[in-house]
Amino acid sequence: MSPVEVLRLPVSVDLSAFIQLLQRLQVPHRVSEESGEQVLWVPGEQLAADIRGLYQQYPEGDPEQRLELPAPQQTRTGGFVQQLRHSPLTALVLLLTLLVAGITLLGDNFDTIRWLSWMDFHVQGDYATFVPWSETLAAGQYWRLITPIFIHFGILHLAMNSMWYWELGRRIESYQGKWMLLGLTLLVGLVSNAVQFWWAGPSIFGGLSGVLYGLLGHCWIYQLLAPNRAYHLPKGVVVMMLIWLVICMSGITEVAGIGAIANGAHVGGLLVGCLTGLLGGALARRRR
Repeated sequence: MSPVEVLRLPVSVDLSAFIQLLQRLQVPHRVSEESGEQVLWVPGEQLAADIRGLYQQYPEGDPEQRLELPAPQQTRTGGFVQQLRHSPLTALVLLLTLLVAGITLLGDNFDTIRWLSWMDFHVQGDYATFVPWSETLAAGQYWRLITPIFIHFGILHLAMNSMWYWELGRRIESYQGKWMLLGLTLLVGLVSNAVQFWWAGPSIFGGLSGVLYGLLGHCWIYQLLAPNRAYHLPKGVVVMMLIWLVICMSGITEVAGIGAIANGAHVGGLLVGCLTGLLGGALARRRR
């Protein structure tokens, strides 16, 4: 079978990482230099079309090699700025979370929280009167389906959720792209909010923790089916999070004075995240 030209690029373009990807995939190929350009050849037109598509998707080479996250000990300003550039959606979600935290005074400004909560409400003394959810939707306030994920109550609540979204969000954004992270955040946010409302009834709840359990479940199941470096979590993280989920559901946190925990959001988020991880991991495994 005669060789077919796949790519013709200037010699200044570094193809070494992409060539390593072809070698890992065991794709027969060769590279030649002609008139100051490097030319990639493969046998067969169909294979050439496939490799062109692969290059458009991964011009910098093997995604499982190049998408490995920076080491946790990297604290230089330049390294952090580079991580922000590589994870713009993760940074945007956290920025919105911080803005809402400031506007709501970390849960103390009920005049603002009532516009972001799952149900509208009015505070009278120590009691809150909730507007029926059907009336809220009839008024076209559909943003309430998502916005509770940005509400946080206290600096510790905000700090812990922000830290975990930064850790899990940028993994997904780097490996599966910003649109996948956006879709997961919206889907898991919607489901976790709905489950929490079904679980506890009319109440004021919020936080990214339901979304975090969803992202954790996604990475966990995806990694089991289609192992990759981006979703390889440190040992014990999943176990620790599951143990914390059980502890919260036991009611110990309320007895200890920590406060009510949105257990419905945690369970709902984890289940839908495991489902997306199952679907995504199965598809990735089949492609491999």
